[in-house]
Amino acid sequence: MNTFAGKVALVTGGSSGIGRATAIKFGERAAKVVVAARREKEGKETVEMIKKAGGEAMFVQTDVRIASQVENMVQQTVKKYGHLDIAFNNAGVGGIMARLIRTTEDTFDEVVDTNFKGVWLSMKYEIPVMLEQGGGVIINNSSTAGVSTAERLSVYSGSKHAVVAISNAASTEYGRDNIRVVAICPGWIKTRMTEELRARKDADAFQSSIPLKRWGEPEEVAEMVIWLASDAASFVTGGAFIISGGMNV
Repeated sequence: MNTFAGKVALVTGGSSGIGRATAIKFGERAAKVVVAARREKEGKETVEMIKKAGGEAMFVQTDVRIASQVENMVQQTVKKYGHLDIAFNNAGVGGIMARLIRTTEDTFDEVVDTNFKGVWLSMKYEIPVMLEQGGGVIINNSSTAGVSTAERLSVYSGSKHAVVAISNAASTEYGRDNIRVVAICPGWIKTRMTEELRARKDADAFQSSIPLKRWGEPEEVAEMVIWLASDAASFVTGGAFIISGGMNV
């Protein structure tokens, strides 16, 4: 089992789904975990789950669309634990399925500000800390929609393509500083974001499009994040790692 003893891991969007599953796995592997999310109640529940598993964690309420809150998130991490070794920038929204011309400006702003601007802001404040301490690992959550097209999800897909692009750019810029940056691209995963899809009458069609013929579990994505954050992946930077049950390959 990969161990993160002495390491500090920051997880945005840690109140549910992939973020919660990953935060718990970091805690189980001896990392000190900072759970950041907009939803305070659920975020604090994640912290309690980590503590019950024998880990150490704290919660910082954060809206990743707001620079001052993201800056505070990183400051609170360093104030509490002294450093920041791993950042999983996971916070995101799904938006509304609609053709491009029927997508509203409000929807565009919410999706792009959360999915893309939120990742950019997170790295903007995480990287200086990692530069000062001599390195770190950043894992940004994109989507299979970030490496392929997605009908009626043009804005969401665009925001996730941008996450892959900025991750690759950052990996090139900061590799010489011992900072690894990668993107992950989950497919159909059982999360709050996909509840509506899984409840639809044609949900079986979504599932049948997956070569493994099932939806993925948040914990399965978390295992990829854990590996990428570990020393086992020390020569891995850049790229988009697909976790999709065989879709988009």
